[in-house]
Amino acid sequence: MVNGIIIIPTYNEIENVERIIRNVFSQRRKFHILVVDDNSPDGTAERVRQLQAEFEDRLFIEERMGKQGLGTAYIHGFKWALKKNYDYIFEMDADFSHNPNDLARLYNACKRGEADVAIGSRYITGVNVINWPMNRVLMSWLASRYVRLVTGMNIQDTTAGFVCYKREVLENINLAQIQFVGYAFQIEMKFKAHLLNFKIVEVPVIFTDRTRGTSKMSGSIISEAVFGVVKMKVKSLFNRIKV
Repeated sequence: MVNGIIIIPTYNEIENVERIIRNVFSQRRKFHILVVDDNSPDGTAERVRQLQAEFEDRLFIEERMGKQGLGTAYIHGFKWALKKNYDYIFEMDADFSHNPNDLARLYNACKRGEADVAIGSRYITGVNVINWPMNRVLMSWLASRYVRLVTGMNIQDTTAGFVCYKREVLENINLAQIQFVGYAFQIEMKFKAHLLNFKIVEVPVIFTDRTRGTSKMSGSIISEAVFGVVKMKVKSLFNRIKV
């Protein structure tokens, strides 16, 4: 029985979506896939629906009206996966920045190891990033250091988006109380798992920047992360953060 599902949010990923789906399904460790598409005008959702005929009962899609943000896409996927009784629920990008070959390593960290949350970490063994300009590498690395300093989490890659959660973690986090929708969503999820004393383990991976399609990063997303982290930490100090 397949007990793990990969949630892949999409917006205009027609150049990547079929390749990532086929790659995940070619892995020795078997997973299901849920694509959460935000009404992509490029036909991403239509291509996924076509592939469902080939991957019946393994490939699922949830289509939303309009672009609503990465965080809300994952929360939608989390709720769907919990209702379907999956035990291991993954976050993964569609653009191959996260290597499907690493899925089994994250799964094993939770299934066979001590982890409640397994993070595909770019920084646990140095800086393992390919094809990013130096200024972006520095910004990402400094962002993780900043978040670690403010929150007190012993995590090297606090902004990572390649993650495996045991279902108990998502059941105990009040998903309706997640505040952030962009870059800071990843930080907030880790912070709330940390506050609930779940075991968080980092698994070293190599992050490769997308070669097809367009990045969704923006200044407002970065701003949300920088200022949102301080607000989140202050609330936790006064027991006002809702987990």
